[in-house]
Amino acid sequence: MARIAASDVAMSATLLRNANSPLYAAGQPVQTIGQAMNRLGLEQTAAVLTGFLAEQAIPVSSQLLKRFWERAAKRAASMAFMARKLPGISTDVAHTFGLFCHVVLAVMVQSIRGYTSTMVEANARIDRSYVATENVNHKTDHAVVGGLVARVWRLSPTVVAAIRLHHDLDALGESRISSDAHNLIAMGLLAEFIVRRHEGVDQDADWDKYGEAAMNWLETPMSELLTWEDELREILDNV
Repeated sequence: MARIAASDVAMSATLLRNANSPLYAAGQPVQTIGQAMNRLGLEQTAAVLTGFLAEQAIPVSSQLLKRFWERAAKRAASMAFMARKLPGISTDVAHTFGLFCHVVLAVMVQSIRGYTSTMVEANARIDRSYVATENVNHKTDHAVVGGLVARVWRLSPTVVAAIRLHHDLDALGESRISSDAHNLIAMGLLAEFIVRRHEGVDQDADWDKYGEAAMNWLETPMSELLTWEDELREILDNV
């Protein structure tokens, strides 16, 4: 991994920047890729490189998706953090879902005519949901397309299911859906809550309607969620 990372200047810079950030900095700054990987650890190195490669593979130019990858990285970091706090949840799977949950928005902007206008309309409407507006305009929505894309990319079946269902929050707890997928969907809603508060952005309609159900599913009271928010602040500040 060190040899691969060292062969690409931008990839090397990403690892060094993360390893020397206030979150990981301890003692002398690291100066080599090997030192950076030792400081970050293999799991975090893999997470950093996954985010870097995804961002390089899918460039985002739309002003509507400004800071898209930054928000994806924050969501992924928040979910990996929560996975360490909750029993039986893979940090790798949680990070992957957080990173790729909304990646299809960038794909749809590039490939579907008129989708940029749909995003403007969907964000502005208060009489129907975001996905309802997508379906009216395009006969599909980003959750459906996202699930298909995740399957083509061969992400884990749990991640594919969670991406497909992350706006079908009425189904939270239904037996037809695996508990692992439910966990990711609920964690995604909690991560979105934390990221929005970190950025000073109002919560969306999904949180207002389903936030309590998500916390109940994960057996995580608001007091604990706010504690996680405090613990995540430094991590999110450095994304």
